[in-house]
Amino acid sequence: MFLTNALRIALASSALVCAAAQAGLFRAYLAADGNDANPCTLAAPCRLLPAALTAVADGGEIWMLDSANYNTATVTIDKAVSILAVPGVVGSIVALNGGPAIVIDSTDQPIIALRNVVIGPVAGAAAGSDGVQVNAAATLTIEKSVIANLPGYGVRVKNGATLKVNKTVLRNNGNFAIRLDDYSRAMVSGSQLLGNAAGGVLAYGNYSGLAATVSISDSVISGGNYGVSAYADLSGAAARISIARSTIERTSKALDSEASSGAAEVSFGSSLIADNGQSWNVFGASAKVLSLGNNQLRGNGAPLGVLTPLAPQ
Repeated sequence: MFLTNALRIALASSALVCAAAQAGLFRAYLAADGNDANPCTLAAPCRLLPAALTAVADGGEIWMLDSANYNTATVTIDKAVSILAVPGVVGSIVALNGGPAIVIDSTDQPIIALRNVVIGPVAGAAAGSDGVQVNAAATLTIEKSVIANLPGYGVRVKNGATLKVNKTVLRNNGNFAIRLDDYSRAMVSGSQLLGNAAGGVLAYGNYSGLAATVSISDSVISGGNYGVSAYADLSGAAARISIARSTIERTSKALDSEASSGAAEVSFGSSLIADNGQSWNVFGASAKVLSLGNNQLRGNGAPLGVLTPLAPQ
């Protein structure tokens, strides 16, 4: 549905205070009836994300005004920017032709935000891969969004990237909803990770001397092989996952900690672990699952390995 002219006029009035040169807009606009030959202003919006990324200034915003798909190939983001759909519309970024929907490769450590967007496949096109790939030390925030039905990962981050996921649904993806490699870190809060084939979250410690770390709070993980998995396979590497006030249900292995080399650790407190094939799986001398107490475990199959009680500190 296109925005009404009245609403566009109102937005244009509010944007006057941040008017800038065309090549450095603080706020660039996309619309279903836009044109990439336009300057990406509210009066003359662009059509696709690459055009808006060229027009917007570093640290600026891109607003999607209508329900539409806003890319035709992988979108590469190399600057600090916030990309958001206005309330009431579906701003869609699609993964197709074997590639991810979004790639972040910049070595300038940009701060990037995705808000109120939907990332997924598109009917009639060759399948893509992941939703978002972060390949450099950027900070990515995903809020109030949906990442669904992709063949690969919902979000994959590595090389020291920071991921913040809040009030977001990641569902029915072909691999993990979220994967961290190397020494990246993630914070997941108020979110739902549902029916992802491999599982909810994988922290893969494969960088010597540093850890891949994840904190999960007030969230639900349901379905798939692993609820969460901390895995390390390099001497000196580590993977750590901390869970608070969350539910993990109907997975094959709810809490998985494995270390063929290095160290892996999963800790959980004030959480519900229910109806899983295994409540926990601990493999390797340097792997641990730590219970901080106040947890509820019910309806799970027999665990593998030792659960370590740990008093809150």
